[in-house]
Amino acid sequence: MERVAFDSTVIATAGYDAALRTLEVEFVSGEVYRYFLVPARVWRELRDAESAGSYFNTAVRDHYPEEWMPGSRTT
Repeated sequence: MERVAFDSTVIATAGYDAALRTLEVEFVSGEVYRYFLVPARVWRELRDAESAGSYFNTAVRDHYPEEWMPGSRTT
Protein backbone atom coordinates (compact mmCIF):
# COMPACT_ATOMS: atom_id res chain seq x y z
CA MET A 1 0.00 0.00 0.00
CA GLU A 2 1.37 3.39 -0.94
CA ARG A 3 1.65 5.80 1.98
CA VAL A 4 1.93 9.57 2.06
CA ALA A 5 4.03 11.59 4.48
CA PHE A 6 2.35 13.53 7.27
CA ASP A 7 3.56 16.70 8.98
CA SER A 8 2.84 15.28 12.43
CA THR A 9 4.62 14.53 15.68
CA VAL A 10 2.66 11.24 15.89
CA ILE A 11 2.14 9.92 12.34
CA ALA A 12 5.06 9.60 9.91
CA THR A 13 3.15 8.15 6.94
CA ALA A 14 -0.26 6.68 6.21
CA GLY A 15 -2.08 5.09 3.32
CA TYR A 16 -5.55 3.83 2.50
CA ASP A 17 -6.86 0.97 0.37
CA ALA A 18 -10.42 1.89 -0.57
CA ALA A 19 -11.26 -1.57 -1.95
CA LEU A 20 -10.29 -3.22 1.34
CA ARG A 21 -11.29 -0.25 3.54
CA THR A 22 -7.90 -0.58 5.24
CA LEU A 23 -5.89 2.27 6.74
CA GLU A 24 -2.17 1.68 7.28
CA VAL A 25 -0.35 4.02 9.66
CA GLU A 26 3.36 4.29 10.35
CA PHE A 27 4.01 6.17 13.56
CA VAL A 28 7.09 8.30 14.14
CA SER A 29 8.34 5.49 16.41
CA GLY A 30 8.55 3.32 13.26
CA GLU A 31 5.74 0.99 14.34
CA VAL A 32 3.19 0.16 11.63
CA TYR A 33 -0.45 -0.74 12.24
CA ARG A 34 -3.34 -1.58 9.93
CA TYR A 35 -6.90 -0.60 10.76
CA PHE A 36 -9.77 -2.44 9.08
CA LEU A 37 -13.32 -1.46 8.03
CA VAL A 38 -12.32 2.22 7.94
CA PRO A 39 -14.63 4.40 5.82
CA ALA A 40 -13.05 6.54 3.09
CA ARG A 41 -14.42 9.60 4.91
CA VAL A 42 -12.13 8.88 7.88
CA TRP A 43 -9.10 8.70 5.57
CA ARG A 44 -10.02 12.03 3.96
CA GLU A 45 -10.56 13.65 7.36
CA LEU A 46 -7.24 12.29 8.68
CA ARG A 47 -5.38 13.74 5.66
CA ASP A 48 -7.13 17.10 6.05
CA ALA A 49 -6.94 17.35 9.85
CA GLU A 50 -5.12 20.29 11.38
CA SER A 51 -3.63 17.79 13.83
CA ALA A 52 -3.42 14.29 12.35
CA GLY A 53 -2.36 12.83 15.70
CA SER A 54 -5.34 14.29 17.54
CA TYR A 55 -7.75 13.20 14.83
CA PHE A 56 -6.27 9.70 14.85
CA ASN A 57 -6.63 9.43 18.63
CA THR A 58 -10.23 10.65 18.50
CA ALA A 59 -11.57 8.94 15.37
CA VAL A 60 -9.40 5.89 14.64
CA ARG A 61 -7.66 4.45 17.70
CA ASP A 62 -9.91 2.00 19.55
CA HIS A 63 -12.67 2.43 16.92
CA TYR A 64 -11.60 -0.12 14.29
CA PRO A 65 -10.06 -3.61 14.35
CA GLU A 66 -6.28 -3.29 14.20
CA GLU A 67 -3.24 -5.37 13.38
CA TRP A 68 0.35 -4.62 14.34
CA MET A 69 2.69 -5.18 11.40
CA PRO A 70 5.99 -6.32 12.96
CA GLY A 71 8.96 -5.87 10.68
CA SER A 72 7.16 -3.25 8.56
CA ARG A 73 9.25 -0.30 9.68
CA THR A 74 10.37 1.90 6.80
CA THR A 75 12.73 4.07 8.84
